[in-house]
Amino acid sequence: MSNVWFALGLTTLAGLATGIGSAIAFFAKRTNFRFLSISTGFSAGVMLYVSFVEIFFKGQDALAEAYGDYWGSWINVASFFGGIGLIGLIDLLIPAAENPHESHSEEETAPLHDASAPWPDFDAVAAGQKTADTHVHVGHNHKLMRMGMFTALAIGIHNFPEGLATFIAALKDPELGVAIAIAIALHNIPEGISVSVPIFYATGKRGKAFCYSLLSGLAEPVGAGIAYLVLLLMVGDGDSPIPANIMGILFGGVAGIMVYISLDELLPTSRAYGKGHDSILGLVAGMLVMALSLLMMK
Repeated sequence: MSNVWFALGLTTLAGLATGIGSAIAFFAKRTNFRFLSISTGFSAGVMLYVSFVEIFFKGQDALAEAYGDYWGSWINVASFFGGIGLIGLIDLLIPAAENPHESHSEEETAPLHDASAPWPDFDAVAAGQKTADTHVHVGHNHKLMRMGMFTALAIGIHNFPEGLATFIAALKDPELGVAIAIAIALHNIPEGISVSVPIFYATGKRGKAFCYSLLSGLAEPVGAGIAYLVLLLMVGDGDSPIPANIMGILFGGVAGIMVYISLDELLPTSRAYGKGHDSILGLVAGMLVMALSLLMMK
């Protein structure tokens, strides 16, 4: 039972990193976009390496033991692409106009931490125009509020499978769970900014923007808790909360989810925030740190 609480605690901490992103947007004198680029690239490197080198093969071993090498391999591959299909379906169901991973320029984030900074005209920003002399009146932009709410909802829905990935990994292998939790937390930082920016401009209230940002991240432990209870009720037994064959299928699915998140969300976000080779530097650094961590844990 202690492993369950540890896994849930790690998942909660990873989810709360959306609040860190929101706090950075509101209190840092200047948003460090290069840090966001490298950190999201780093997160992608950790996820890709650990998915293909560790998690996929943990699922393979568990399923081979349960069903034999041949059928175990087929089920593991099916689980991997099933995980990709699950997160892909979630992406398909979320309105594309409210992209939860859209990057925000320094001009857009400046008024969050500097009351004297001019407020941008978002239509002009989207068109790539300079907006130094424009001003947006607080409380009158319902489109921004809708965008912020949809962004928070979209990130919340995305965070359900991410929470499951962190939870399952930590439940099976606490050291592996810590590495994945760090990667998820780093990737949640820019998401916190994405929620805070439109809600702040729509309401003028930093507290409300921060709370919505934090709530979107709390979807991770909620998703993990619901998934665990469902598994416990459906397949749990007295000896083990989750049988080894089910854990193997989950590991294959988690690997697929993390690969999709890395390629579809993290790397494009890293490229949007960074310059030059920031993304690839973060990616390789994440892989290297994960590789060294796995070697030292052996």
